[in-house]
Amino acid sequence: MNYNTLGKTDLKISELGFGTWAIGGSWGKTNDEEALKAIELAVERGVNFFDTADVYGMGHSEELLAKALKGKESQVHIATKFCRQGDIHDSETYTMAQVSSYLEDSLRRLNRDQIDLYQIHCPPFEILEDGSVFEVLEKLKQEGKIRNFGVSVESVEEGMYVLENTNADSLQVIFNLFRQKPLEQLFPAAEEKGVGILARVPLASGLLTGKYTETHKFEEDDHRNFNRDGEAFNVGETFAGLEFPKGVELSSKLDWIAEERGNMSRAALKWVMQQEEVTSVIPGFRNRKQVEDNLSAVEVKPFSEGELEQLRDFYQKEVHEFIRGVY
Repeated sequence: MNYNTLGKTDLKISELGFGTWAIGGSWGKTNDEEALKAIELAVERGVNFFDTADVYGMGHSEELLAKALKGKESQVHIATKFCRQGDIHDSETYTMAQVSSYLEDSLRRLNRDQIDLYQIHCPPFEILEDGSVFEVLEKLKQEGKIRNFGVSVESVEEGMYVLENTNADSLQVIFNLFRQKPLEQLFPAAEEKGVGILARVPLASGLLTGKYTETHKFEEDDHRNFNRDGEAFNVGETFAGLEFPKGVELSSKLDWIAEERGNMSRAALKWVMQQEEVTSVIPGFRNRKQVEDNLSAVEVKPFSEGELEQLRDFYQKEVHEFIRGVY
């Protein structure tokens, strides 16, 4: 496992971490015992970074992390997120009193005295422009409740605003082979500012595993069913903003990336890790098998310059125009 420093912070995190949305809920059937075993395996194999949020299973993923990491708290860095338990458009959601309440609840569930990275969870642009939430986060940092803070954003425009107008330590962005726009402007700007990049949805909600057909049916409580067209939240969080049938069609055109890399999942994760501005990629998981497979991406054959160029052309010519939602 390789480790990268998160921007200007003192956090040195594994180039492959894990996101915990899937073990909290909204991805169909979950199994807590499987999730706990999967977390333990990841840590055994050198993973020292997990990303979660207070709304993943309404705190359940935070509780699972606390249980799995008991006694290992000093070895593993945790990032969590806030604001979506309230009205994300209401300025009251971002006051010192309310943010402190969210933070104390997360600290209790995680069984920690301090959060390594506290992130605003995809706030509307007007909240970023208002800026008062960043004053709250600066105070919480001074008080020692959080070590660092960042923003999970939906678009390049939001990310650029954060870089230019705040002291955020990190940006979390949707980034994968189907969603390459951040490479053009956002990533170079983040590197120049010394801001870390966390890449979420790296497998495009499973499309980049290559295992789905157009007729696949997802469980009722899986966001790939109830948010496939953005009915519940930003459509980009589900299949990277592609319509499912189109995503399946496009993924079939990428099956060549698996050659000498085991499978498409490992190849897709390797591509993300090869982008030098990315501090850590955070795929989701529900069991040990998925963790094991994702960990294998660290060791697989990197892409050549020619292959990287081919993948850039593929995105620009065949994918970009079909992405829906703010981007």
